[in-house]
Amino acid sequence: MASRKYWVGFNIVPSIGPAKVRALLDRFGDLEAAWHADERALHGAGLDRKAIGNLRRARAELDLDAQMARIEGEGLRVLTWEDADYPPLLREIYGPPPVIYVRGTLLPEDQWAVAVVGTRRATAYGRQAARMLGQDLAQNGVTVVSGLARGIDSEAHQGALEGGGRTIAVMGCGLDRVYPPEHRRLAHTIAEHGALISDYALGTPPDGRNFPPRNRIISGLSQGVLVVEAGAKSGALITVDFAVDQGREVFAVPGNIVSRSSAGCNRLIQNGAKMVLRVQDILEELNMTMLGQQAEVRAAVPDNETEAHLLELVSDQPLHVDEICRQSELPIHEVSSTLAMMELKGLVRQVGGMQYVTAREERVPYHID
Repeated sequence: MASRKYWVGFNIVPSIGPAKVRALLDRFGDLEAAWHADERALHGAGLDRKAIGNLRRARAELDLDAQMARIEGEGLRVLTWEDADYPPLLREIYGPPPVIYVRGTLLPEDQWAVAVVGTRRATAYGRQAARMLGQDLAQNGVTVVSGLARGIDSEAHQGALEGGGRTIAVMGCGLDRVYPPEHRRLAHTIAEHGALISDYALGTPPDGRNFPPRNRIISGLSQGVLVVEAGAKSGALITVDFAVDQGREVFAVPGNIVSRSSAGCNRLIQNGAKMVLRVQDILEELNMTMLGQQAEVRAAVPDNETEAHLLELVSDQPLHVDEICRQSELPIHEVSSTLAMMELKGLVRQVGGMQYVTAREERVPYHID
């Protein structure tokens, strides 16, 4: 995508976030045209004086081709809103990052993800619980998302790796840096068995102001957020706030009622978060108990022409089975049985009232030889 460098350019310009990028796309059609637009046109697109000044300086100082060469030299991928493999769950949130940098791989099955977060000053109990639940989630086919921080985050990542599964770390700095530095080896291993992700440009230091906003990505990549151990004012609770706003499920591990490290978790449970004593509490709530069987069926049974036809009809908007029958011109018994098999394979989901939505963004086309 030739215009990718302009997405990177706007990502670097201060004061131009998702809302302004959307406004520029609506006004100019693409970011290349927006990058070269005059100030009057930019003002007409909704940019204020500060943003226009920042863009003017960036255009004078930035070598976008050199930026892309640097990204390539780091072995990173750049994903934008225009990419089909941009994480589908993240795309759903309010104000998704226009650009994310990826070291490692993102797979369609990463939509079956749970964030595991908590305090950096974890107790022995918190560390044990985070590692155990991270491992159990991974062994059940769930991708573990966290923030690579000291304490609960790193234990969750380690548990997922020990469970032979996938894990994603969302960074609060550019991907040419690792913070905290003692997690450099862990970050390397995560990139081999999942991905490191950031919406911060290369060279961005791990400033404290970066971490609260990145928490929206941790929850945005996940179907639910599990807080293992957190004090009453823990930064992990910021992730919970984002999760609630994004319509994600919230889980918490109970702790000692006289321990300050568990005050946040116990309060979450008191306020309605799902209490977690074992991994099944999460899997059942998120309807993830059959992920292992789904993976086996996907591997054993190839797509067929009928499935391919129904996949073209089902989208992220609920569609009733009767409407699917009408549009496909197939008998109800064939549509129902095919949808049942597709649900088992993880291709579609029933969202109540015999309405179906697609369950994954990336589809494998069926070809007739």
